[in-house]
Amino acid sequence: MATTSAILFTPDDLAPPAVVQRWLTALGVPLLCVRDTETLMGVALRSRPRVVVFDSRASADVVLGALYDLKCDSYTGVVPAVVVSSDDFESFDAGFRAGADEVVREHQDVSEVEIRLDAMLRRSDRDLYVHPSTRLPGAVEIERDIARRLALGVQFATCYADLDHFKEFNDRYSYYEGDRVIRILAQILHDVVKGVCHEEGFVGHIGGDDFIYIIPIDAVNEVCSEIVSIFDTLIVYQYSEQDRRAGYFFGKDRRGQLHRVPLMTVSIGVVTNERRHFTHAAQVSALATEMKSYAKTLPGSVFSIDRRTDAAFDEVASAGAARESATASGGEGK
Repeated sequence: MATTSAILFTPDDLAPPAVVQRWLTALGVPLLCVRDTETLMGVALRSRPRVVVFDSRASADVVLGALYDLKCDSYTGVVPAVVVSSDDFESFDAGFRAGADEVVREHQDVSEVEIRLDAMLRRSDRDLYVHPSTRLPGAVEIERDIARRLALGVQFATCYADLDHFKEFNDRYSYYEGDRVIRILAQILHDVVKGVCHEEGFVGHIGGDDFIYIIPIDAVNEVCSEIVSIFDTLIVYQYSEQDRRAGYFFGKDRRGQLHRVPLMTVSIGVVTNERRHFTHAAQVSALATEMKSYAKTLPGSVFSIDRRTDAAFDEVASAGAARESATASGGEGK
């Protein structure tokens, strides 16, 4: 995610301790010095800073008040915040109580400061890129995992899972019950993918009832079949006994017309690079979305694998066949 700057909040224009200054410089982003809360919040709301350092050694009440305002806003609250405090315990404790992610004492050991600040940023990045409900990695990490596999040149399958009739369930049973179903699906995906593929499997949450999991090609049938089977077994118990026995309930469409709503199913679109040539993650994502949409047109819980071959792959395959033919005839280049 792009960031514009780091911010040093210092109403008294104090220079931060040398170790903090070096750490800020090493971040490689512009450093903006701010003296008042209004300016701080304006900058933080316009663009998410990489980090804000609050120097509380002089005007502690003003500085910690600004920190509190930053952390209370749902948009700026995710920004990593560091407090530079005096050496006494009261100042150290006050920084954390105001919402700091890390507190650096004025004369703290230099090597410890750098280790703790680096660890704080890693924690912040991890928390920022996961879905708050399922704790699964979000879109940024999904794209990163696809790009990593493309760079390695390994064969893999990208699977886009989406719930059918989820909105109607949400409308009938409440968003709380809907969120619980999303967590159930997340748990199924995680347990099956990790159980079968171990460290070679990745599960991410785009948002809502949309998930992506990435696995080796040879695991597609086993993983997808097990996910579909487990989901169909568990989902019926998320309905009332009456709806479960009927296998549907009556819900209203967008025009207010009553119609039968089936029990939820899961649709999975699968894309592989076995017969296609991808150069970046966006291509994989677009095709996975297309396959997911196709899977949703099929009845019941299903997974649909894209088995088409693209022109780029045909060219590579033809070139490979030509090389093999040349080698068999006496060696390439003769």
